[in-house]
Amino acid sequence: MSEFLTDVETLRRRAREKMDEGPVTDAYGADRKRVIEVLNEALATELVCYLRYKRHYFMATGLNAGPVAAEFLEHATQELTHADQLAARITQLQGDPDFNPETLTHRSHAEYVEGANLLDMVKEDLVAERVAIASYQEIARWLGDNDATTRRLMEEILAVEEEHADDLLSLLQTMA
Repeated sequence: MSEFLTDVETLRRRAREKMDEGPVTDAYGADRKRVIEVLNEALATELVCYLRYKRHYFMATGLNAGPVAAEFLEHATQELTHADQLAARITQLQGDPDFNPETLTHRSHAEYVEGANLLDMVKEDLVAERVAIASYQEIARWLGDNDATTRRLMEEILAVEEEHADDLLSLLQTMA
């Protein structure tokens, strides 16, 4: 059985000395300030995606609109959940989640594109999901073992974004 690198008494002493740092310990290996900045960009991305999906839900019209609108609403709900998860992680890292609407689209990796019709909406949502997937893959790799908790969160969100892209591709194929 391997031994701890730091003895238990030292761990306990450090925990008491730095209680105001919450979950961030000496073992945290990432640049916390930069991680918070990146998470705020991901937060902006999720909020922009939520808003775009929500608009698409309300604007969906036409023969195929029912199932497509339902998919938009489901994705919107999941994007909002992701935003909440990211905001919670930012506060765990003692950062401030940035919900400022004035800078939201500038910080987002995905664009807010309204789409002229149902087909355009599905295409734009698929593009946005692909942007999020590429971005979140990069973030997860960048975090590596330096912040395993945030990396796992990004990987969990990434898995849902991949499902969204698959759903949208299926919709696109049925509309073609």
